[in-house]
This record gives sequence, C-alpha cells and structure tokens, in this order.
Amino acid sequence: MKSDAIKQGVLHAPLRSLLKATGLTDEEIKRPFIGVCNSGNEVVPGHIHLDKISQAVKDGIRIAGGTPIEFRTIGVCDGIAMGHEGMRYSLVSREIIADSIEIMAMAHGFDGIVLIPNCDKIIPGMMMAALRLNLPSILISGGPMLAGNCPGIGVVDYISVCEAVGKFSSGEMTESQIEQLEEYACPTCGSCSGMFTANSMNCISEALGISLPYNGTIPAVSSMRIRLAKKAGMRIMDLVNNAIKIRDIITLKSFENAIAVDMAIGASTNTVLHLPAIASEAGINLTLETFDGISKKVPNLCRISPAGSHHMEDLDRAGGIPAVIKELYEAGLMNADQVNVMGQSIKQIAEGAKNLDASVIRKIDNPYTKEGGIAVLKGNLAPDGSVVKQSAVASGIMVHKGPARVFDGEEKCLSAVLEGKIKKGDVVVIRYEGPKGGPGMREMLAVTSAISGKGLGEYVVLLTDGRFSGGTRGACIGHISPEAALGGPIACIEDGDIIEVNIPERKLNVHLSDQEISRRLSKIKHPEKELTGVLSRYRMLVTSASTGAILRNKI
Repeated sequence: MKSDAIKQGVLHAPLRSLLKATGLTDEEIKRPFIGVCNSGNEVVPGHIHLDKISQAVKDGIRIAGGTPIEFRTIGVCDGIAMGHEGMRYSLVSREIIADSIEIMAMAHGFDGIVLIPNCDKIIPGMMMAALRLNLPSILISGGPMLAGNCPGIGVVDYISVCEAVGKFSSGEMTESQIEQLEEYACPTCGSCSGMFTANSMNCISEALGISLPYNGTIPAVSSMRIRLAKKAGMRIMDLVNNAIKIRDIITLKSFENAIAVDMAIGASTNTVLHLPAIASEAGINLTLETFDGISKKVPNLCRISPAGSHHMEDLDRAGGIPAVIKELYEAGLMNADQVNVMGQSIKQIAEGAKNLDASVIRKIDNPYTKEGGIAVLKGNLAPDGSVVKQSAVASGIMVHKGPARVFDGEEKCLSAVLEGKIKKGDVVVIRYEGPKGGPGMREMLAVTSAISGKGLGEYVVLLTDGRFSGGTRGACIGHISPEAALGGPIACIEDGDIIEVNIPERKLNVHLSDQEISRRLSKIKHPEKELTGVLSRYRMLVTSASTGAILRNKI
C-alpha cells in the first residue's frame, strides 16, 4: 500500500503516534487509507449539504474495510461571484483546488481518493488532481438543485432571476416581483437546476468514467444520492484492493465519449476549457478540432435550461445520462468498450438503460439538431478558435452581420445594455477579459442575462475573449483566441467595424484586411492592471483559452 510509507515499521513509529493522536486505532491504521476530499462550505448552496455526502462516503469505505480520512478544499460559487471582482477568482480556483489535493494526497500517503465536488470549478479541479495523482479515484457529486415554482410565473431557476434584472431595467418587472421571484428560484441545496457548468461537468463525469451512473442527475435532496455516495465509498475499496488506478480507466477514448455526451445534452461551453485541462494531466491532447469534429457527428438530444424548459430533475426522471448514452451507443457514436470506475462498459450501461421520456431525451432519429450543442468558430477575428453553445442560439441569428460595439471590460458593457444603448443588429465585443487579460477569464452572465431580459437575445451577438456561464443563452461567442492581452485581433476592433458570424459554417470574421489588422495591432498599447497576490501569479503562468487555460510549469 502507498500508505505503508507513513505507517510501516519501527522507523515510522513517530508518524503512527501522530495518526493515533487523531483517534485512529491500530486496526484502522493497518487498513488502506482513503482520502475523502470534501469541498463543503457554508457559502455555496451546491456545497452546504456535502457533509452528509461525505459521511455516506466514509460509511461506505468502512463497510468495505478501509479507513476514510477526510480533508477539505475550497469552493467558489460562480453565481455569487458573478458580476464583480470576485469572478476573476473563479477559474483561478480550479488550479488551486487541483494543487491542494495533490499536496494533501502526496503528503499523507493515501491509497485511494474519493472526491466530493458540486460546483463549476471544483469538479474539473478535482478531476485534474485525480488524473495527475493517478491513484484509485472516484468522484461523487452533491447533485442538482430542484427547480423552483413561483406563483404567477411557474417553473423558475437562478437564470430566471438574472434575466429579471434586464426586465426590471426595461420596466417589464417591478422590484417587488423580483423579490418574489428570488424567494422561489433556488428552493433547495444543490448545484443550480439547469444544464449550467456544474451539472454539465457532473453529467460528463459519467461518460468519462470517473463517477458512478446517475451521478450527474440524482437530485441533491434525494435519499438515492446518499445511497450512491455509500456505493462510491464501497467501490473505492475494490479499486484499491485490485490496484486499479484512474488512468487505467480513463483514456483518449473516454474523453471522446465525454465530448459525445457533452454535445448530446447541450452542455456548457466551459466544458471546452475544462476537459482539455483534465486531459492534459494524463498527457492527453484534446484540441478544439476534437470537439468540433465530434459536434458535427453527434446530434443534440436535450434542451435543458437555459436552452429549453426542462431541468435536471426532468432529465433524471427520463433515465439520466445512461439513457443518453443508450441513444448514442445504438447509433454507433460511443466507444463501446470503455469502462467506468464500476467496471461497467459503455455497452453494458447502454443495454441496462431506458429512455423513459422522449420529450426530454429525444430519440436519435428525432434530434433537435443534427449537430451537437457546441460549435467551434474560427476566422480572422479568432485565428485559434472560439466557442458558442449553438443549442441555445435562436435560429434567426445563427448567421449575422452587424456593426461592432466595443467595450474594454464587462462593467462598461453592462451599463450600456441597461441604459438601452445596445440596439438590434449590434455585435457587442467585450475584450481584455481573457485568462491573462482579465485576469481570470470572467463569465459574462450579468451581460448576457441583461441582453435577454431586454428582449435582445434573438437580435444581438456578443463576442468576448472571456467566457460565459452555462446558464447563458443567445448568440454568445466566447474564448476568442488569441485574447486581446496577447495581441489577438479582437484587440484592434473599433466601433462600427462590420463583424460577420456564421455558426453553421463555423466562421467568425471582421471585415478588415490582414494588413489593416496588423497596422492597428502595431499601434496598440495594451492596458495592464496593477495586481498582487494570486491573480498576479496566475497572469504570469496562464495559457490560452484554446488549450484549456492551464498553467505553464515554467516561466
């Protein structure tokens, strides 16, 4: 056992004495040590209940003969961090989470690890750590929140409140109506109830193979979630006892399966940041071309909020991710022999699943669209690529040409939207919000929600070198690379320049010659913020969004 390095023989008697100081008995010390990484805290609704999940995991580990040792890591709520300086720290936290888990696991000799996340950056951060450490590993999330039901409005969620702010500025809603809405929008603990980033990543974890079936969809408040956590605790002991490491399970084909499910469910564009970062920890190169190639083959089968009216509880009742896998497997769109941490192959998962509601999970021969939920666009405005959630774009604006309205930073743009300065047909450009330029690559949910709330979602395109919440809908194209701070063409766009977007043909261009772009870029002095602390270090090390915004190991 790896933990023998801290507990075997006379030389390690001092270490055993410290373990006994925590209350461990000789019998417990002899068993495999299983790290239980709990990201629970009292700030995040998706994490407020994770102590119950952790306890269930630890119970499962003890049932199966292991010794669970719990430790904590941080967790940011993107919803609470949204729209202010706090959002600069969200993506940064992904790397810190991965590093902190590596530190704890290596310092204390864990034989295996169970990871308990539930929100946007915690899930990929924990997966990155798992692939980096290459221990027997399982991820078990806290589960999605239930949707709300507001009197006089109906089914609502967090995004309903965000978009209400735009409606308020247009006079369509009163402050008292918004106060009522906020009472009902987020009724339970759990990750926000739509196919936003957290739920996207938890669903994808099933196809990747690092979690148990239904990890992505069982509601946070269900007793089935507790039972699933116990099963995860028991299963980690099988992996440890059989020396099955996570990289024995997850391969390039696993990532291809994850991307296929990503496209079918219409997941968040943030998955295009996170999956390459996770893969890189195992030495696997996932490119934007990989995503787009799979998108062109895999149809979009689900329209979960914000793309449609369904929520995660509906997807769970319809059969969950196993039912999505079944549709894709039967069409030959999955690598059937890939296995998960339970030892189940994609074929076995598919054969044991049922699609119980074809209005939630469409049949493979009746998709919403023949292509997947995400598209990668390139052109002279985004030479290295950009990303759009095409499943949440209105059909009338899939192809658009219009004048640029340029803003250096999110706040200036939000003010312009709320003041009614953005008009139908405009192409809004927000720059210097990339990984390095932000720094931290903020999400633009406040702006996109305001645009939707103003009734402009079907008429305005939004471009940024930043990123978007999984709750974003509309023609919102993010991750434009190279970013402005690295001298990307987005830095030279001026008000009135004509920008052409063609999502079906994967094109994003500004009507400028290469010579004019070069001339303008040669004269630009890029703004650089005075920074201290973690943001300063992050800016020095972060790489392009097109490669997952991972950190360089060398300066």
